[in-house]
Amino acid sequence: MSQTSTPNTGADAAPHRYTAALAAELERRWQDRWELEGTFHTPNPSGPLGDPAAVAGRPKLYVMDMFPYPSGAGLHVGHPLGYIGTDVFARYQRMNGYNVLHPLGYDAFGLPAEQYAVQTGQHPRVTTEANIATMRRQLRALGLGHDSRRSVATTDPSFYRWTQWIFLQIFNSWYDPDAGGARPIVELEDAYASAAGPPRTARPGQT
Repeated sequence: MSQTSTPNTGADAAPHRYTAALAAELERRWQDRWELEGTFHTPNPSGPLGDPAAVAGRPKLYVMDMFPYPSGAGLHVGHPLGYIGTDVFARYQRMNGYNVLHPLGYDAFGLPAEQYAVQTGQHPRVTTEANIATMRRQLRALGLGHDSRRSVATTDPSFYRWTQWIFLQIFNSWYDPDAGGARPIVELEDAYASAAGPPRTARPGQT
């Protein structure tokens, strides 16, 4: 009669067997250490995040990931699919001596965030901030090497005040090809109001 063996999962099981639980514990341990020691923090030459000695003589590298869109319940498989590639590249260059800036932000403006709020019956800010918190936890669990101190969210007033400022500069300007740059829109408005047409300067060879 043949006998079949079953895995030994009791107290006498192999003490160092690599299980999912052990893997999760090891990963959390390293993630805690990286966070405590600031392993992926990128020093500046000066300022609040400055460490001149740490950046002296080191080449600089900026690695930018696509911002996830926190208008759902969390990350999907397409997010780590892209982030793992840039993470490997950033780690490799960091080991080669580069001062690697690898930040990540959250882009939540637009109809998807509003539609998700409609579906859940909550204010867009509530759902967006909750989704960002979920994504931060998930990204940390993946062990990705982003500098968490430099994270931004496009829904923060301190961020979008500058995007609005830039938009107003563009909105209040017009591009003059003869001058090769922007000029105040009021000049163009005044010219059209006087029936003189757009103000232009003669190009070389024109009369």
